[in-house]
Amino acid sequence: MRVNDESQLIDASLLGDSSAFGQLVRIHQDRLYNAVANFIGDRTEAEDVVQEAFVQAYLKLASFKQNAAFYTWLYRIAFNTAVSRKRRKRVETSVDQTREVTGNEPIDESGTPGDRMMREEQATQVHAALGLLSDEHRAILVLREMEELDYDAIAEILNLNIGTVRSRLHRARAQMREKLNEVETR
Repeated sequence: MRVNDESQLIDASLLGDSSAFGQLVRIHQDRLYNAVANFIGDRTEAEDVVQEAFVQAYLKLASFKQNAAFYTWLYRIAFNTAVSRKRRKRVETSVDQTREVTGNEPIDESGTPGDRMMREEQATQVHAALGLLSDEHRAILVLREMEELDYDAIAEILNLNIGTVRSRLHRARAQMREKLNEVETR
């Protein structure tokens, strides 16, 4: 969808057209769900967070400044919702939960069974290590490496300046390497 079309859907939503907001939900729900699921590590919880984020977005739509990307604004609502819910629960993410959320990694059918097993084991280790990171480091890695957002978008979502994004990403990558080493030696 072009930005102009999305802008028109937002305008129609603000005028009370609930089907226009429904279209915005359909456009963004899968991407938002995947990002939140990678951050939280629990499919059911991710569904709840995304649903709550869309409700909040609908209620706060009048405060959305259309000079920013709608998805970035929406992701920030979802991210804040996820962090709030995690603080309330204080439950550690398990390796099994992380794997359940992300599902099996795509498998290259041309590889040998040994290659596929190695990739699956590496994916499991990456998801386990990701689950061991702090929320702020996990969030920035998910946004940069999985969502492939640029530094400006990450800064806007996390309400940080670009320099902080760069330094936090550097620390997150270092912490990820450390956690991967821990997971590999288990």
